[in-house]
Amino acid sequence: MRGMTQVFRPLAAACAAALVLSAAPGRARAKDVPDGCTTMTVGRLASADGSVMTSHTCDSHDGRTWLKAVPRMKHPPGSRSRVHLKTDLMESYGDTTGLVYTGSIPQAGETFAYLYGFYPLMNEHQLAIGESTFGGKDVLRSDRGMINCYELTRLMAERCKTAREAIKLAGELLEAYGYNDGGECLTIADTKEVWHFEVVGPGQGKVGAIWAAQRVPDDHVSVNANQSRIRRIDLKDGDNFMASKNVVSAAIELGLYDPKSGEPFEFCYAYDGRSSMWARRREWRVFDLLAPSRKFDANQENFPFSIKPEKKVSVADIMKIFEDTFEDTDYDMTKFMLVKGKDGKLVKSPYANPFMNYDQMPLWKINGALHEMGERTIARYYCVYFFVSQSRAWLPDPVGGLVWFGWDNPAATCLAPLYCGITDLPASWELGGPKGRPAFTTGSAWWAVNRVSSIAAHRWGDMRRDVYAVRDVLHADAFAEQKRIEDETARLHARNPAEAIEYLTKHSNDMCIRLTEAYWKLGDDLWTKYDERW
Repeated sequence: MRGMTQVFRPLAAACAAALVLSAAPGRARAKDVPDGCTTMTVGRLASADGSVMTSHTCDSHDGRTWLKAVPRMKHPPGSRSRVHLKTDLMESYGDTTGLVYTGSIPQAGETFAYLYGFYPLMNEHQLAIGESTFGGKDVLRSDRGMINCYELTRLMAERCKTAREAIKLAGELLEAYGYNDGGECLTIADTKEVWHFEVVGPGQGKVGAIWAAQRVPDDHVSVNANQSRIRRIDLKDGDNFMASKNVVSAAIELGLYDPKSGEPFEFCYAYDGRSSMWARRREWRVFDLLAPSRKFDANQENFPFSIKPEKKVSVADIMKIFEDTFEDTDYDMTKFMLVKGKDGKLVKSPYANPFMNYDQMPLWKINGALHEMGERTIARYYCVYFFVSQSRAWLPDPVGGLVWFGWDNPAATCLAPLYCGITDLPASWELGGPKGRPAFTTGSAWWAVNRVSSIAAHRWGDMRRDVYAVRDVLHADAFAEQKRIEDETARLHARNPAEAIEYLTKHSNDMCIRLTEAYWKLGDDLWTKYDERW
């Protein structure tokens, strides 16, 4: 950084207010919060084109770096579907570590095709599933259940056509075979509606589950960011709520709710809590970006379950929110990482990095006390992949269901259009390894994007412009081609569905290959352009 003097010191008088807000009492520490995932949902009347949307950032340090297009399959009468703790098909890579089978259930006569990552993304009937872990209270965890979150989503994708069917199936399976996982929110979308399904265990030594589901109004958007968000449940309103039979009685039995208290029963307080600022801050940011005139308080404990956005929401809008790092807000972790420019004025350093590890968050001294500037932003460097899905009733299923999919950090990636009807993916997108990801190889699409993300983080202020220059062209081309591709596919589908699916598969594969090649070149360009540039 020639000609510039580094001045990474706090401007106490100007910064104190923002620092106090960031270090507000009650903010959960990183160690108390799962790596977690963020999911956003959009009703059909809230979206720009009438599609129903869900989404998912798979934020994990050990998630899987490959995708599969699982085909539709027929099964003989009387066959069983084995259920296990590690649903990741790692047997195909010769790794059975942790692959503990918990039992089996009756197999369906026919299971649907679906796109499969760490969780299923979308099946051939445009049923899409997002996910966000909230953990729940320790007393709820049971080791007697057969089914975990991974297997539950697999069974939904294999057997269901609509969100309501998926929720009904989940209730039946969990009541019969039991849930053995922590608290989860699944955001389940079909061509007409999207629901949030929140589930926890029934308590130690018990078989079953406790769950509630709430529909997002058609003209609303919602979010889950690692904390339960369903509050009061009106089971008389079957159009908008569903729940397990024990949803209240289990809380009373476990001492988590006292009906004599005079307080109404609220699912999130009985089975989880609302103390994590790491979760609440992301909820605030999503709603603030989509309805800024409502001026939500970033420190409030509860937000509405869903809100009406101030304008119709596009796929590009959701992509933009997922790359957010609270920049230019009071919670921007880089806003005080300043350097003195050539004109002597303070500017943000090009080395200011919003993707620092939690144990390396900056500390600022205010009135003799250290305050941590750490925030859990929406975009995270340890994201394995993220997607935004569209379910569209006016198109044939193979082309109506669309998953915009990107590897690694949402702030640095590029998304490829994967239609739910495709039957194959490029080899570089299917490459895994014994522990979920391969050793570094140019044969892996995930490594192409991860390398760009890792390099760019070293000088984010400058390098992100190079990343966006490449990404934005690829996105613009994909959006520009979308209508032509979908019109042609619909025409082909009316004449020959198999030909339409072959056409779609080639298009999605071509886009994946183009993206991968562009990111390998981008990584080389970043490495050489900024080599020894100080």
